[in-house]
Amino acid sequence: MVRKVFAATLLFSALSAAGCKHDAPPTADVWAVVNGDQIHRTEAEKYYKSRLNPQAPTPSQEEALSLTLNVLDELINNDILIQRARKLGLEATDGEVEDKFTEFKSPYTEDEFQKTLKDRGVSTDDLKDDIRRQLSVQKLLNREVVAKIAITDQDISDFYNQNRPQFNVAETQYRIAQILVTPHKDPQLHNRKNDDATTDVEARRKSAALLQQLANGADFTQLAMDYSEDPATASSGGDLGYVPESSLNQSDPALKRAVVGLKVGEVSPIIPLKDGYHILRRVSANSLILRCSNPFEIPCGTAKSSSCEPRIWLRRATELKSPITSPSR
Repeated sequence: MVRKVFAATLLFSALSAAGCKHDAPPTADVWAVVNGDQIHRTEAEKYYKSRLNPQAPTPSQEEALSLTLNVLDELINNDILIQRARKLGLEATDGEVEDKFTEFKSPYTEDEFQKTLKDRGVSTDDLKDDIRRQLSVQKLLNREVVAKIAITDQDISDFYNQNRPQFNVAETQYRIAQILVTPHKDPQLHNRKNDDATTDVEARRKSAALLQQLANGADFTQLAMDYSEDPATASSGGDLGYVPESSLNQSDPALKRAVVGLKVGEVSPIIPLKDGYHILRRVSANSLILRCSNPFEIPCGTAKSSSCEPRIWLRRATELKSPITSPSR
């Protein structure tokens, strides 16, 4: 069913794009054309599959459709930015790609690395191609966006005054804790037992054993400190603090459903996500916050980095794409 939704959506997008031009429509294997560069069905399907967790439930039709559209949009945007990077001589070199590839591979044995690639449905060449794209886009954005941002306190004040309503929104937040078990080695692991699952089989067994201990009355905080593989929260008993609903809306739908459905003190079933297996606990009742009520007291960082800069970054990135995507009529 997911494959049918995926294929139908991309076919519709490809044919719609073709209808805007006078050229002959692309073949059935070509899902999109960006200034002559073709995005093929095999590439799109492979990218789509890499975004799915094989252990997670099959996405609903709505979730599959949303992911499909996101995949196509990412591939098109990446191609646009890569073309720009190539034109400016900013494409990542073979040496830069090899260095990043070695860094990515370093936590694994050869067998573990090959299994990870197989689980994701990609080859070594696919991974290197993806690394080259990411590095090239980052070099482009660093040169064309980040280096050209200059934000003053007056900019921040003006932006706040022009957008005051969005900084005064009552928002529900949830106090939750988690135990995370990942299917790979983590050199930054700091749980008290130094216990680290290194394969998917080990991760599933470990998370199931921990859930059983919780069902038998074990203390969630102590188990998280002993066994959680999240470097950021294991030492604090898995405490994630208060998570705003807006953040949950951007997370995996399965994660949001679990959080919203938990009562205080309840523990979730195992939630398989792309980064591993999560067990959640609702710590306390909901609370309300006024999101970013003052531009100089934004909790997610300094006002300059958390308010204006992303919007300027996004606007500049859009400008970079504009001259490339303008269709010839």
